[in-house]
Amino acid sequence: NPPESPVLLTEPYRRLCGHTAKITSMAWSPHHSGRLVTASYDGTAQVWDVLEEAAISNYRGHTGYLLCVDWSPVDPDVIWTGGKDFTVQEWKVSEQEFTKPPKGKKMVLLQEKKVGSKQKKKSKTVSVSGGVVEQKINGEPVTEGRKVMTEQGLSAEDEEEEVRLTNSLGSPAAVEMQRKPTCAAKCKDKPDLLKKKKPRSMLPLSTSMDHRPKEELLQDCVTLASVRHSDAPPAGCVPGRGDYIHLGLFHDREALYRMFEAEEESHVEAGHYDSVVYLRLWSGDLQGALQLATERGELNDHLLSIAPMAGFEVWSRTVEAFVKQLSLQEQFLKAASHLLSINRLYEAVDLLRSNKLHREAIALVKARLPADEPLLKDLYTCWAAVLEKDGHLSAAAKCYLAAGCSFDAAKVIARKNDVPSLRTAADLARISREEVLAQSLALRCAKDLAAAHDWVGAQEVLNSQSPLLAHRLHLCVAELLAVTLVDSGVFSSASCVSGHSWAMLKSSNTIQDRIRDIWEEEFHVCLNSAGDWSIEALLQELKSVDTPARSGSIPPRQVLLYSSVHLTRSLLSWLLNDDGQLITELWQAVAWLRDAGHFSISAVFCRLLFPEGDVSVFSRKHSKTLQHSKAEAEASSLQAFVCYHRLYECWWRDSAVQTGTGSCSEDELNDEAQTAGTLELEERVCLTSGTSKELDFEPSVLLSEPHAACQATQKSVREIQERLSAMVLQHSQVQVGQLDSGNKQDGSLAQTTSLDQQEATEVEQCAVEETFLSLSSKMSKFQEELANIPNSIKMFPRPDVMECCLVLLHLSKFSSISDVVQQQAKHLLRKYGRSPPVLKAFQGFLTRSGFPAD
Repeated sequence: NPPESPVLLTEPYRRLCGHTAKITSMAWSPHHSGRLVTASYDGTAQVWDVLEEAAISNYRGHTGYLLCVDWSPVDPDVIWTGGKDFTVQEWKVSEQEFTKPPKGKKMVLLQEKKVGSKQKKKSKTVSVSGGVVEQKINGEPVTEGRKVMTEQGLSAEDEEEEVRLTNSLGSPAAVEMQRKPTCAAKCKDKPDLLKKKKPRSMLPLSTSMDHRPKEELLQDCVTLASVRHSDAPPAGCVPGRGDYIHLGLFHDREALYRMFEAEEESHVEAGHYDSVVYLRLWSGDLQGALQLATERGELNDHLLSIAPMAGFEVWSRTVEAFVKQLSLQEQFLKAASHLLSINRLYEAVDLLRSNKLHREAIALVKARLPADEPLLKDLYTCWAAVLEKDGHLSAAAKCYLAAGCSFDAAKVIARKNDVPSLRTAADLARISREEVLAQSLALRCAKDLAAAHDWVGAQEVLNSQSPLLAHRLHLCVAELLAVTLVDSGVFSSASCVSGHSWAMLKSSNTIQDRIRDIWEEEFHVCLNSAGDWSIEALLQELKSVDTPARSGSIPPRQVLLYSSVHLTRSLLSWLLNDDGQLITELWQAVAWLRDAGHFSISAVFCRLLFPEGDVSVFSRKHSKTLQHSKAEAEASSLQAFVCYHRLYECWWRDSAVQTGTGSCSEDELNDEAQTAGTLELEERVCLTSGTSKELDFEPSVLLSEPHAACQATQKSVREIQERLSAMVLQHSQVQVGQLDSGNKQDGSLAQTTSLDQQEATEVEQCAVEETFLSLSSKMSKFQEELANIPNSIKMFPRPDVMECCLVLLHLSKFSSISDVVQQQAKHLLRKYGRSPPVLKAFQGFLTRSGFPAD
């Protein structure tokens, strides 16, 4: 039960003496009664028996002072300590060599002061407000407590000095202590403490013997005289040993060596190994001094400089040990330099490389070894791999170049995949004569520039690679096509970043004639070209260009590049007089624009290629007429799409004239193209009387019954697939709803409800299965019909025949369309117009137009 006022203790319960510096941590043993372990700034951990006030074991494995200590909760003999040397060490109490902390000169002086202070008065007074008052606590004067505090205050100042002196020369602990402010900064009001402290004595035992009382010092003189001049020295007097250790300094060499041995033992006990090293040096045991410093990890430049005195082998071993010590201290450059002093060049290089100092390792090899040294290339490649992993691609490329790996250098630079990097990588590969890689990188860079419509930059990149002439022709076609589309208003003017002068020139010729003239004037490509520049070689090179599957998600700029590839192939086929290949590539070019959903661009493109609307007439300037026999299906499909665009041009033009409105925007054109054949399209046309006009194309090519049958079957398949998907989704939702409702029911009511729901589900499932089976049978029927349709009709489709029939019937109000075409359109609508939108538009058209509803 604690008292109301705290108890002030003025007398120690037990006194444990031994540490020579401040204590930083302590821990009670969980296994023993009254056993304590302490950690101190003197660099040791001490185990005490508190009840007996006895020292049990002392651990000295750390370098520098200790910071924390703890007892193992499992093993009674194991303790863990952590110190300033950045280590946590595990040690056993029973295996330690020492039992007490190390003692130095300061500790001896403190003990002498302590003994002398016991002879003084124990009572002291405290001055309070100018008077002297005897302080009492618990009814007794505070004398011993004040004395203890005074002794502790005196010892605290000496502890810091003892730590500074006991730390070995060059050790991390000594360096750390030197960085700390001295005690003089704490005691500004005491100028006496600012005096320079004397260094630690190398011979502390003999020095302490010379500070004894006067009578004993006089007796030493008599003893020394007897030893030196008398044949019978005093009994038991051996200079340099025991109580006569200090006389070894004044007698012969053997006595001095005995004194050195005793002093060494004292220094080892106190942990002053640097003093032991110097004593061995003085006694001529250089090898022993170096061995001790090596074992303690306290070698320094001074010891290394005098190591050659012990011989080459000793010096070499000392350098190796010093290198290991420096490596542990992470002083790798200094360690490598010392390896060079014993001609260990390759080991020095390995040391630098293993510690990621590749730059220094390469510099060392280039400075000391021949230029053809294989190690140099290995260093460059290793460093390049590290730089490449860290993202320093330019530096990695320089390493690969220095190692003679130009291919790898170009590949590394190209990894960034931007235009400057690709251009630099292509130039690097070209200079290094990596032709294949240079062409590949230049082509990648040119494609990126062309996608951004930087035509001049793209041509400059390819100009340095003569085998890429075919790709230059392709970019020429793409540029001319892009500029023409900009002039037509279907491309924004900002889409063309930079272009050539020949692409800006206006001409009345068709685009294919303009391209052929530009090829001859700018690129010197004509029918007479030979070698790598021959038309056959250029076409073969361009055929190796792969284009992805046509999709509506590809950006317009990329679509333009892919379409221009096929247009370029078709023009090269024209020069080779290969009509079949020419028609096929033209169809592919138009199909790219059509499948990507760019209706307006496709219309302008067809008008540029075939201004007269006839795909047979390819060039008036060069008198080129296409022979359809080699690609009849492609030609028919191409002609249908050309007429399809002309059909809409007539419709919009006549609709604008009849309604008095201007031309439609691109978005409106696309919307109309997508919703053609519906009531919304029909309502755009105002039925007013006007002059009939002749169509500038043959509309019968749009009314192909085989294509109408194929399209109707495909639409039916899509509708059934949508219905089946909706049915499956609805069924799954019903099942989930039943599951949720079943979880909320309990007891007999839940069972009854679940039975009712089960019966309802079974009835509904029967109805669903009937519908599902009927739809599946219809799907099978339509799939069989699709399988019987010729591949030429499915591979080379035509515009929506139902849509064309509706538009032609609309145009018959103000254009001259033959009765045969109108009857054929109505026949196709009645036979294949299965979808509800087409049926609704057709019936409404017949009702408002006065046609018979049959």
